[in-house]
Amino acid sequence: MCSPRCDRYWAEPYVQHSPQMPNGLDTLRTVVPGLEGFSWEPQRVAAQGDLVFTHSIVHGWAPNPVAIVDIFRLENGRIVEHWDVVQDIVTPEASANGNAMV
Repeated sequence: MCSPRCDRYWAEPYVQHSPQMPNGLDTLRTVVPGLEGFSWEPQRVAAQGDLVFTHSIVHGWAPNPVAIVDIFRLENGRIVEHWDVVQDIVTPEASANGNAMV
């Protein structure tokens, strides 16, 4: 699943800032095909210079759906660096403000 996309959209050296994953595309090639029920639902996308930000609902990364903000740095049109913030999704009814997280 990842190999053709990894080679098309990512480039080495790939610097990973997520604390659960090491640097390099070999990690993506190993981890992504093993994710069961994985789906990524981008809700917002923004770009500034060489950075692209996505705010998404992600299924299959954790036991329950999570809200993830991904920050990608691109070089020559390919992803070379990544940061993320992952939060468990709380329903609007359970939040202090009554607003949806995503």
